[in-house]
Amino acid sequence: MILDARDVRKTYGSLEVLKGVSLSLNGGEICGLIGPNGAGKSTLFRILLGLVSRDSGILEIHSGASKPLGGIIEKPALYGYLSAFENLLVFSRIQGLKQSRTDIESQLLQVGLSPRRKDPVRNFSMGMKQRLGLAIALLNEPECVILDEPFSGLDPMGIRALQDEIRALAKSRGIGILISSHNLVELGDLCDRLYVINQGEIVREGPARDILQQAARSYIIYGTGLESSETLAEAHVEHRTGSVLLHLGEDSIHEILRRLSAEPEVNLTGCVPQTNLAALFEKTSV
Repeated sequence: MILDARDVRKTYGSLEVLKGVSLSLNGGEICGLIGPNGAGKSTLFRILLGLVSRDSGILEIHSGASKPLGGIIEKPALYGYLSAFENLLVFSRIQGLKQSRTDIESQLLQVGLSPRRKDPVRNFSMGMKQRLGLAIALLNEPECVILDEPFSGLDPMGIRALQDEIRALAKSRGIGILISSHNLVELGDLCDRLYVINQGEIVREGPARDILQQAARSYIIYGTGLESSETLAEAHVEHRTGSVLLHLGEDSIHEILRRLSAEPEVNLTGCVPQTNLAALFEKTSV
């Protein structure tokens, strides 16, 4: 375990922002933190990175690295008039790291940026700025990286590319990654575990697939023969081309799928839960 936070609390005036939050992160693991605006995500990340003091609670970082944690809080703070190479050089010097040109070029390539590009980063797309921010967060080889809303402002291709970079970092270098997003699909596709925070409390935690399943109230079922299914004739469904949207009633999704599989004319090819955000953010015992 690299990061272990227990019963972390923070109050601003009369506003209790964090109400005893606990979470942990292992090396090579990608954990997601999701919650509505004002839930306490950014405050928690600032505390973990040492930018804000906690009122109480325990925060343990188990790392022998000279820089245990790296991170991006909201948008990367870059020097817009400098190139990507020059930005990385400046931040290296700020962190007391002596690097050669080859070192910096290698770090740019690692996050998918060309070291040959010499123009100011103010010309960069949001995706390129996020990649450069990630390169800065990785300076001094931290064992844990905290990313606050890294997909904000990215198009679908940019999101997919950054997800691939994050997966590669966790797998190839064993870095623990804690990441927040407003988009459940982004985190559900990427994370091993999810924490759900609402009103300053962790209301759900566990394997990402289980969390999405717990809060699902409808499912998209893919296959052939669905339009003539006897099972679905008795259910609340919306028929689509090659699929149906099933709204659960009294029967569980497992029972529905079992009955569908037993129908000789039906060939199932997939089932995707449609998570209900209101259900996801409800407080449960964790």
